[in-house]
Amino acid sequence: MLPKTIKGAIFDLDGTLLDSLDSWSEVDRRFFGRRGIPMPADYFDCIKTLDLKDAAVYTKERFSLPEEPPCLVEEWRALIREEYAERIVLRPYVKELLSFLSARGTGLAVATSSAPDLFLPALARNGIDGYFSAFVTTRDVARGKDSPDVYLEAAIRLGVPPEECAVFEDILPGVKSAKAGGFFTVGVAEPHSARDREEIANSCDLFLSSYSELLGMH
Repeated sequence: MLPKTIKGAIFDLDGTLLDSLDSWSEVDRRFFGRRGIPMPADYFDCIKTLDLKDAAVYTKERFSLPEEPPCLVEEWRALIREEYAERIVLRPYVKELLSFLSARGTGLAVATSSAPDLFLPALARNGIDGYFSAFVTTRDVARGKDSPDVYLEAAIRLGVPPEECAVFEDILPGVKSAKAGGFFTVGVAEPHSARDREEIANSCDLFLSSYSELLGMH
């Protein structure tokens, strides 16, 4: 259970609220396939804390691509926009958890590396956009999720100090950054982070295999 002192909850988006990481993996496969480049096994781990702009810079430099980063960003956006708008669904028990937290007066925010024009349609289509009073992306702060900046900004917008906020994350860098920022950290099991599962569980304050565990639905 969450401590009774928790007055705010800050959620990562992809892999934590939305079951979207398979869609991003498909985008990566199509992107590299168009260029005849084998899909690198470590690519997800290398870009998972980056927003699209920084991921494009990294990708251009690593693979010596002729296109400039803005062109890569637009290509990715074109590939993924339809997925968010029409197909990506919530992870199990997300809506029930948000309803539960909202009913007990917990302020809710999103802290993500994704762009609002992508994720807002998905949240609206799945009926959860109205639960949140703040949306913060890594574009709004100086650093990515390898620092606590995005979570600290979300806490400021909620008007709740970090020590009274829980951060829900599915990736190890996010858990470690939130912990360093003074937050109560909730690690969320996600297949794409299975390799880091044990370290995530050991690094966070609470580890969940399913949100049902917070709802008494074991």
